[in-house]
Amino acid sequence: MDSRTFLDLQPSHNPFRWSLDVRHELCTMGGFLFGGAGLGAAIGALEGTSGRSCIWATGQYLSYAAPGEVMDIDVTIAVEGHQITQARAVGHVGNREILTVNAALGERPDMPEGQWETMPDVPPPDQCEVRPHRMPVEGTINERLEQRLVKGRHFDDLDGNPGDGQTIVWARIPAAIDRSIDATALAVLGDFVPMGVGQALGVRGGGNSLDNTLRVARLVPTEWVLLDIRAHAVERGFGHGLVHMFAEDGTLLATASQSCIVRFWKDRRPALPSDE
Repeated sequence: MDSRTFLDLQPSHNPFRWSLDVRHELCTMGGFLFGGAGLGAAIGALEGTSGRSCIWATGQYLSYAAPGEVMDIDVTIAVEGHQITQARAVGHVGNREILTVNAALGERPDMPEGQWETMPDVPPPDQCEVRPHRMPVEGTINERLEQRLVKGRHFDDLDGNPGDGQTIVWARIPAAIDRSIDATALAVLGDFVPMGVGQALGVRGGGNSLDNTLRVARLVPTEWVLLDIRAHAVERGFGHGLVHMFAEDGTLLATASQSCIVRFWKDRRPALPSDE
């Protein structure tokens, strides 16, 4: 199963229109489409339409898509050059715009390469504990993302005292990725700044993403992706941060930067059909 199949991103007879069925298993515990899944679907549509690989993509989240809705994704090719395509994708449910994504796609072969960001020295995934969740995850996106906590506080330790701003998690999509990784999968795995903000503040909370910018470096085969989450600042009720995403061999796959609305958790999630 590849990442588009994981999301069930569907093409149409129109090469510039795709659709995403907003199923419960693509949604958060709060009952709306996971931001990383939305950005990943838009990137998949952009790559599918342009025939080129994502260099960077920035998504602005405007509204929420709920389970049972279908989000159509319309792609516009703004500029198509010899090596680079500039394009955008708009995801909407009817006339309600959910997210807008601008992106550049392409390749420039035979150019110098290098990596200057270093992966933290951490234990392998099988030596790390499963990341606990604050409520049942069955039927949500969290059930489909396997996570191992490397550095972070448990819920009972979130006492209001700020941390150092760094949280580290191993993550993978077991059903979708067989040591292959692409920009769509990285978009799904990179939506963790809100979690890092809650950890940095030391509160039982996180946030709703306002945006997410994925910058793709080098794609190499890997089963697990290390998420080095850095909360930079929280001011005026908004949090800002960055995620470095590394392959198991230390290759920097991508970075994901976000701003979010800081929220405190409620004690229970909305009921799902599987709960009844």
